[in-house]
Amino acid sequence: MTGTTTRTEATIEADPTVPAIRITRDFAATPAQLLRAHTDPELYAAWVGPRDVRTRIDHWDARSGGSWRFTNIRDGADGEEEYSFRGCFHEVSDRLVQTFTWEGMPEAVSLETMTFEDLGDGRTRLHATSLCDSFEGRDGWLASGMEVGVNDGYAELDALLDAGRVG
Repeated sequence: MTGTTTRTEATIEADPTVPAIRITRDFAATPAQLLRAHTDPELYAAWVGPRDVRTRIDHWDARSGGSWRFTNIRDGADGEEEYSFRGCFHEVSDRLVQTFTWEGMPEAVSLETMTFEDLGDGRTRLHATSLCDSFEGRDGWLASGMEVGVNDGYAELDALLDAGRVG
């Protein structure tokens, strides 16, 4: 499905009753391809984050009970700026359940659950929920410009899928 696919931006919503963020996005990909793109460290580093960062995988053990750490690197006026993130894979199956922590705020841990809904015809809807530790933490994420990183990253993932790099 290259060339004829309609791209969409992710829907990012704050839950009004719990400190959660819900992200939904359709892809021209199978559930297996999206799972691979989220668990293969080389692929993940190739697409995640805003366009103006490079991602270095510091540690990646994508299995139930495994852990991960990556660093985003941005060229700034005063040299490189680095922002590191880490977490644990609680479940890696037909869905992903993991923790997510920005090391700049190590006390703020979110629990993320990601599922891949097969829409048929080679299309999949990604559903992600990040349960944050507080409404303030959730609102801080939303105010941080996270939608840029989400949408830039998913556009890069679309390009990898179109190029046949996610088998």
